[in-house]
Amino acid sequence: MILSLDVGNTQIYGGVFSGPAGQEKMLASFRRNSKQGFSSDEVGVFLRMVIRENGIDPTGIKQIVLCSVVPEVIYSLKGACQKYFNITPFILQAGVKTGLRIKYRNPLEVGADRIANSIAASQMYPSRNMILVDLGTATTFCAVTHDRDYLGGSIIAGLKLSMEALEAQTAKLPSVEITAKNEALGQSTIESLQSGLYYGHLGAMREIITRLTQECFKGEKPFVIGTGGFAGLFEKEKIFDSVIPDLVLKGNLIALQMNTNHKSNFAGAEK
Repeated sequence: MILSLDVGNTQIYGGVFSGPAGQEKMLASFRRNSKQGFSSDEVGVFLRMVIRENGIDPTGIKQIVLCSVVPEVIYSLKGACQKYFNITPFILQAGVKTGLRIKYRNPLEVGADRIANSIAASQMYPSRNMILVDLGTATTFCAVTHDRDYLGGSIIAGLKLSMEALEAQTAKLPSVEITAKNEALGQSTIESLQSGLYYGHLGAMREIITRLTQECFKGEKPFVIGTGGFAGLFEKEKIFDSVIPDLVLKGNLIALQMNTNHKSNFAGAEK
């Protein structure tokens, strides 16, 4: 079994996978707050506990792969994996094989989660131009060509971050549940906040997808994938061709295979 971890600015998202390479099935998934930081012992105990509570023997974990946009927690995570699983994790970072050609001016600036998403999407939907929208702490947009050029994208504040900013910087606006809305008109402060967050984000996504389509693909419609914790909220809006919540974890698995076996699932992919 393989433990795949995505370490974001506010949460660790993890999953346990089992099965032949390229056909792994997720047995369990979990999330943990990462905003306050943690020691290697704290996260190690948590990982063993949450795996066990999902009915899985932690000793069955044979490989661990992780990507992180929070560099300062990598040391603790690596220590946790070594101490509590006796495994040195594979870390998706600069210098590893990805099967992508990174066209960013400085490739080192691209978040590991964005790379993992792009790796997975390129394998799942080969030979297609794509826009990947990841709705997490930030909402990120990535443009990837049919021949696996990672072109770049856009970043905006995520739904929860936007809500927290309103709560923190205003006197009377409360924290609210982030939820899908059927009407833009709110008739209470809570409803107005919820509709504003929802339709404001929806409008931003539509505009950015439209502009990336024009700029990157000459107006030819790309395949649009939604992922991340809030992607499911917008399924009824039909802005995504597919919603894949665990895209980043699948990208980790593919990167692990590519770098462990020294070969790629991508025929003709640039190493």
